[in-house]
Amino acid sequence: MTKLVQVAVAANVAEAEEIEAILQAAGIECELECAVETDPNSNEDAPQKVLVPEDRMEDALEAIESMSEPDDLVSDA
Repeated sequence: MTKLVQVAVAANVAEAEEIEAILQAAGIECELECAVETDPNSNEDAPQKVLVPEDRMEDALEAIESMSEPDDLVSDA
């Protein structure tokens, strides 16, 4: 089994599913995983990790960057 690595953290499930759709459109398999421990009875929409196979990490990052709006990206400046 290929090791999975984190390529993004989404603020909520809806955002994670948008990233998942971008990756699937690029032919990259991914998995979503809760980024924090939550109460199983909670209705709160928790942050989600987006995980891809280690050998597809670069492709995934490029796909996310190319399909994201420039305003959505965090600047390092």
